[in-house]
Amino acid sequence: MEHTISITEQAERKVTDTKSIPFGKVPTEHMFVAEYKDGEWHNAQVVPLHDLTLSPLALCLHYGQTVFEGMKAFVTEEGKINIFRIDKHHDRFSKSLHRMCMPAVPKKLFIDAIHNLVKLDADWVPREADGSLYIRPFMIATEDRIGVKVSDEFLFMVVCSPAFQYYTKPLKVKVETTYVRAAQGGTGAAKCGGNYGGAFLPTQLAREAGYDQVLWTDSIHHEFIEESGTMNAMFYFDNVLVTPQLSGTILDGVTRDTLLALAREKGIVVEERHISYHELVRAFNEGKRVEAFGAGTAAVVAPIETIAIGHKEYTCYTGADAVMFRLQKELYDIRRGIVPDTHKWNYIIN
Repeated sequence: MEHTISITEQAERKVTDTKSIPFGKVPTEHMFVAEYKDGEWHNAQVVPLHDLTLSPLALCLHYGQTVFEGMKAFVTEEGKINIFRIDKHHDRFSKSLHRMCMPAVPKKLFIDAIHNLVKLDADWVPREADGSLYIRPFMIATEDRIGVKVSDEFLFMVVCSPAFQYYTKPLKVKVETTYVRAAQGGTGAAKCGGNYGGAFLPTQLAREAGYDQVLWTDSIHHEFIEESGTMNAMFYFDNVLVTPQLSGTILDGVTRDTLLALAREKGIVVEERHISYHELVRAFNEGKRVEAFGAGTAAVVAPIETIAIGHKEYTCYTGADAVMFRLQKELYDIRRGIVPDTHKWNYIIN
């Protein structure tokens, strides 16, 4: 089905300093919204940003049918706007929606919604080298009924906000062996709200102990590394880039997928497999150079300088010649149009 998107513009605020805006705090001037009802999408619109009016009975407020994506747009060297890996983000959004029993958003509607919104608010895309426009597509259940059921009505929306570095310094993380983020057969691979809400308490406890994030472990053995907060986890030692394999309990990160592809192109040996924290302890105790970092849309590449395992802290390598920074530079150059995009990852808005 074709979806015509109506556009209602309002006078843009003069954007003079996006860099001072905290991450996710100030939205751009417009938003996209479409309604799902009677088995179809209706009223696709780009409109001035405004608050929502929801019934207190809206099912999203009671039973957790909420799914979202996180993606970014950049200004290229030629001054064009590049939305990075929009196809991959749609694929992941679709899988999350399916897992949460929510209706699919047609790919054309997804892309057209983001295209029109970003084009209209293009002045909000930071021009600075470390800046981007963070794009948040999301869907919520809106049927007004208190009853444990799958909603028949939904809102699909997109909002944007200028973004710079999510983490401004190397991180200290704690291996979490008490709480778990996800279990096999659960929603760990879906980007749904409950996964994040359930992670708040152990993350807060880690911060109170002096750490920035936790490294989650598996729900059965509490031994094998899974991911870290808002990021997939990656390690480089013994000349191998190691990351947990996709098993249904971790998110299929777009940045993760991108970095693995770039690493393989550079001839770096890549292993997607179980990695026990005991293996990390052995590497540290043997004096090996261990790089550890998070990979995610918001964080991009976030170096980890300290990993706490049990009652002992271990120091990771974060020197300028680290493999993670080489991969980060390659990713940056592709997104900015400095080097050819041989993978066709860039979606260019002229």
